[in-house]
Amino acid sequence: MSTARLPFVWDYDLDAGDFEALLAGRKTVGRLDRNWAAVRLLEYAPYPEIRRLLSLRDLVAGWPTWRGRIRSESRRRGLDFLVEWLPRERPDLLEA
Repeated sequence: MSTARLPFVWDYDLDAGDFEALLAGRKTVGRLDRNWAAVRLLEYAPYPEIRRLLSLRDLVAGWPTWRGRIRSESRRRGLDFLVEWLPRERPDLLEA
């Protein structure tokens, strides 16, 4: 974990280590929890950063919870496609 700041968490006093702990469910900070971190990541981070911080398995599992909180229609459509396509075409990528 790093103490560097992540560009998609510009408005909170969180370093990369804090954000990763929130995303992993190991930490909460007030109302900030795993769901908040996942939505923030999916909404603002570039895809390579999403893949670095969130496994495809976790993305597919959590998507029904997070989907309604993603404001960007294009992000939602892209992730809808990915979450539907992965289990059907590449279930091997969802294995632990």
